[in-house]
Amino acid sequence: MTEARADARVDFPAEDGWSAWPAPAKLNLFLHITGCRPDGYHALQTVFRLLDWGDTVFLRPRADGRILRAGAGVPGVAAADDLLLRAANLLKKETNCAQGVEIGIEKRIPMGGGFGGGSSDAASVLVALDRLWGLHLGEDRLAALGLRLGADVPVFVRGRNAWATGVGEELVAIALPPAWYLLADPGVHASTAALFQSPDLTKDAAPATISGFLSGNVRGNAFEPVLRRREPAVEAVFAALARVGLPRLTGSGSGCFVEFADRGSAEAALAALSAGLLSPGTSAWLARGAERSPLLDAVERHPTGASPSG
Repeated sequence: MTEARADARVDFPAEDGWSAWPAPAKLNLFLHITGCRPDGYHALQTVFRLLDWGDTVFLRPRADGRILRAGAGVPGVAAADDLLLRAANLLKKETNCAQGVEIGIEKRIPMGGGFGGGSSDAASVLVALDRLWGLHLGEDRLAALGLRLGADVPVFVRGRNAWATGVGEELVAIALPPAWYLLADPGVHASTAALFQSPDLTKDAAPATISGFLSGNVRGNAFEPVLRRREPAVEAVFAALARVGLPRLTGSGSGCFVEFADRGSAEAALAALSAGLLSPGTSAWLARGAERSPLLDAVERHPTGASPSG
């Protein structure tokens, strides 16, 4: 089934003190594993491409210091594991802030797809609360806090397309051409830890360069051949997307995408998939590549400080 992903409408009205903050999705335009670091983590190289589509985080400051989850939260995620709550609690603890917050989420990014939903949600909480609580920590300190929550959080904090190394936290801003993307989610939640244990995973790729990527000579995702062999649904998506372009995998999840230079070409490809190429249970939709995160624009528009309730 092919569909434009529907938004799950949530009512967090501004007149009741709520503010809305974008949490954009990302794509990994390539992903190589170049070795193992002394700390035991794998060394990565990738390019993060931010999208103009994603989740929306809702925040309402509280004067009583409590950090609460409003609404249903992220489906299937317990409060103790909720990155939105963990981000707020970490920021509060690190700054000894007396304020609290209620947190709601309008979830669009599929979980386990490699589109960065949880990391982006956490980053939006850090960046937005820094503004709402009047903390003024600055980008570098917020990114350092984000890294404690997940390797992908810093790129969302900084809000710019980036060449990434290390575990994905060493970032160099990179200019990318305009593009539209056909995204597909086969609904498979792959275990990153299990994928890293696969004997078929290439962990010693030759280091790439930014110039090599920009010239089109750097491609591929180390996890793609492993997932395609392990997950028939992922292989089926690749086969379908190959009919309309060059399919690629994002991150270590099951999400796939095809890049197009313009919206019209992307729409034509999505229409072709609507003819029944995708398997039941697979969703497909379009998103535009962003020059920078819409979260940064939201921060610039919002006044510093807040009038907490509760």
